[in-house]
Amino acid sequence: MGMGEVRPGHVTVLLRRMQSGDRAAIDLLADLIYPDLRRIARACFRSETHERILQPTALVHEAWLRLVAHPEQTWRNRAHFFGAAAQLMRRILVESARARLAAKRRGETVAPEEAEALGLTRGRSVELLALNDALSELAAVSPRQAQVVEMRYFAGLTIEEAAEALDLNPRTVERDWAVARAWLRRHLKR
Repeated sequence: MGMGEVRPGHVTVLLRRMQSGDRAAIDLLADLIYPDLRRIARACFRSETHERILQPTALVHEAWLRLVAHPEQTWRNRAHFFGAAAQLMRRILVESARARLAAKRRGETVAPEEAEALGLTRGRSVELLALNDALSELAAVSPRQAQVVEMRYFAGLTIEEAAEALDLNPRTVERDWAVARAWLRRHLKR
């Protein structure tokens, strides 16, 4: 089930019910959006050559636990929710990559449990942190372009879905995506 297959408004209704304290809405929402969260997690791992099923699953579970831990958070619609999920997954991956590299610097032979569950190798950790640093630099220059990269790269959203999540015209998202990719390529080659 893709984001486009979920009946418009249904996720938004469940998000509002969850935010108002309806515990049953959390289970209904989980059943409805977990396939999309797994798709977002797979997008986060798409450059991994030896992807294992546990990696995206561990990322989805960690993101879900953090998302429902803050019911006071308000989301405008399902696209906004999935955008927030993508940002959170990026943060989880970056935290795990940093933890793995810190463990290596301390001479620990066993990776921290979370980084190991997410399957972050040393090379993947360094690559992810370089991308995160470049994306942070881009955000200082153009916050909107950085958001577009998060939506497209980390969430795997289409141009139209990213436009909906960011409340932008699809042509604007397409331009921002092209410019941001070129900017990141230049900065990652340094």
